[in-house]
Amino acid sequence: MPLTHHPLVKEFPEYKEQIHNLKMKDNHFSRLMKEYEEVDKHVFRIESDEEPTGDEYIRDLKKKRLQIKDELHGIIKEA
Repeated sequence: MPLTHHPLVKEFPEYKEQIHNLKMKDNHFSRLMKEYEEVDKHVFRIESDEEPTGDEYIRDLKKKRLQIKDELHGIIKEA
């Protein structure tokens, strides 16, 4: 299975315009999106063996990424 990043606009393509608007106008959303992207990049580096680590650590990072994505999705749906 090829490794890929999970950018928010790829995860929720139907909300591309709302994501862009929120990123520009909502500081909380923008900060969460930046955190999501950082965690996603970290997960990618680990999965591609650039940054070896334990299974529990990567599992926790993936949970964190999912929690942030869920919060972002909630904000997007309210907008």
